Amino acid sequence: MERPLRLPAAVAAALHVSLAGLLAAAVLAIFVFAPTEETMGLTLRILYLHVSVAWAGLACFLLVAGAGALYLLRRDLRWDHWAAAAAEVGWLCSTLTLITGSLWAHAAWNTWWTWDPRLTATAVLWAVYCAYLILRSGLEDPHRRARAGAVLAVIGLIDLPMVAMATRWFRGIHPPSPQMEPAMRLALLLSALAFTGLFGLLVACRRRQLQLQEMLLRLEQDSDV
Repeated sequence: MERPLRLPAAVAAALHVSLAGLLAAAVLAIFVFAPTEETMGLTLRILYLHVSVAWAGLACFLLVAGAGALYLLRRDLRWDHWAAAAAEVGWLCSTLTLITGSLWAHAAWNTWWTWDPRLTATAVLWAVYCAYLILRSGLEDPHRRARAGAVLAVIGLIDLPMVAMATRWFRGIHPPSPQMEPAMRLALLLSALAFTGLFGLLVACRRRQLQLQEMLLRLEQDSDV
């Protein structure tokens, strides 16, 4: 039985400290360094979190589908662990995207929701995440679970270009890319990097938990024989 790989303690500690510093810098940039927008005021600061979690949700689904495709090719459950971990974190990111987007939309457009092309595509992505997790929860055999999830994730990739390009392909009220001052763009970049690192760490930790869970299950099965 192959043991999960672990980073040396010093390397892991350095990564954690670096991530904490990046998150602190992002928070300072959002609430201190970035100027307040004249029209929307403090409400615009929601945008920094909204864009960051939206990007993380897309990246996580790419990992879900990519790891699922590799499982289908190699039938190695280690790839399924990556897919499952990314799906759980990606669902969280997608949920936060809808929540922060609704908060911003209410302040900007005076409505909590509208069937704008990008909003609709994002809601579809959230629904695919939900379907993926529900499907996995209903299957006990690990290989059946991995195979069914991988097929659904690969099919779900169809929605990603719609989310990314909806504002260019279709007319809607969602802005393609808001005009921002250099300080605002820097705050947005720091926020995206910080939250990408945070959610990446969560995916790695959850993947390790799933791998250890499988090892314990195998040990229990071997002890019963």
